[in-house]
Amino acid sequence: MSIDVTLEQGVLTLSLNRPDKKNALNKLMYQQLVQQLQQATQNDEIKVVLLQGSAECFSSGNDLADFLQSGELNDAHPTVMFLYEMAKFPKPVVAAVAGLAIGIGTTVLLHCDLVYSTADCRFQLPFTQLGLCPEAGSSLLLPLLIGHQRASSMLLLSEAIDGNEAYRLGLVNQLIDKENLLEFALNKAKKLSALPADAVQSSKKLMKSGSAVKQAIELELADFSRLLASPECQQVIQQFFKR
Repeated sequence: MSIDVTLEQGVLTLSLNRPDKKNALNKLMYQQLVQQLQQATQNDEIKVVLLQGSAECFSSGNDLADFLQSGELNDAHPTVMFLYEMAKFPKPVVAAVAGLAIGIGTTVLLHCDLVYSTADCRFQLPFTQLGLCPEAGSSLLLPLLIGHQRASSMLLLSEAIDGNEAYRLGLVNQLIDKENLLEFALNKAKKLSALPADAVQSSKKLMKSGSAVKQAIELELADFSRLLASPECQQVIQQFFKR
C-alpha cells in the first residue's frame, strides 16, 4: 500500500513510500492513512503521529490517474475521509518535509502541529492551473496562517515557495539539513510523546476549538467537484496525460 508504519516510544510514524511516483497519493494509500489515524485515536499507547516521506521527497500530491477513477467526492471517498480525519485528529501530528510538497503535500501540513522542512523543499498549490479550487480546508487555514495576500499568491496564482520562504511565512517551524531531517522530526515527536498526554491533547483541542475547518472542507468539495467536471479542467487533464 506504500505506507510504512512503525511505532516507537509512543510515536506512530507513517512514511509515504512510493518513490517511483514521488510519493503521489493513491486510493490505497489514503485508505491506509485513514485506518492508521482512526486506530491511533483509540490507542492510548500512541501519543503522537509523525507524517513523513523520505529525505528526498515528501509528496508530489495526488496520483491524478488514480484520483479520477476513485468515484464521487462524497464522505465515503478515501481522499475525503482522510481530510476529515486529519481535521479532527485529537493527538499532535508532526511532519517532516523534503523535496516536493505539492497540492495535498502542502495542504495536509495545515492540519499538522509541528512542521520541519529542508530549505530547498518546494511547496506549491497548483489547483487553479488544473482548473480546480483549494481543498483540505486550505481556503480557510492558509489565509489565517500567512495572510490573505500571501495566500492568494499560492492559491490563486499557484506560485511555488521554497523552505526558506515557508519558514519566513510561518508554514514551517524550523529548517533542517536533509541528512538530519527525519531524525530531528522523530526526536521532536518523542519529546511531545514524553509530555502528559491529556495536557498536550487538551492544549491542541483548545487551539482548534474555534476552527470552522469541517465547513470549509465541505464548501471546497462542492466547488471542487463542479470544477472537476468543467471543460477547462478536463482539457488541462487531457493535456497532462498527453505529456
